[in-house]
Amino acid sequence: MSPGGTWVAVLAAAAACFAVKLVGHRVPEHWLAHPRVARIASLVTVALLGALVAVQSATTDGAVVADARLVAVLVAAVALALRAPFVVVVVLAAVVAAVLRALT
Repeated sequence: MSPGGTWVAVLAAAAACFAVKLVGHRVPEHWLAHPRVARIASLVTVALLGALVAVQSATTDGAVVADARLVAVLVAAVALALRAPFVVVVVLAAVVAAVLRALT
């Protein structure tokens, strides 16, 4: 893609994000206060975060792979389940990924 095309794409994405944000601010308050809307919004957030973690940790070039990233995410999930502090979770996952990559 040419530099000009890249900037057009960046500006179009920025305009789309701004428009979505503006529409979100214009939604009537009573629509957002409905319990079903609040529940769906919280579920969508969790689903999007889960999809991001899955794609970033278990795929390479569109193919599903099981490598150090996936093992590190699993170790982090276990550490979180055991109520480890977040800094410990991050360091533990990074160390596991580094050791596994060094071994391969």
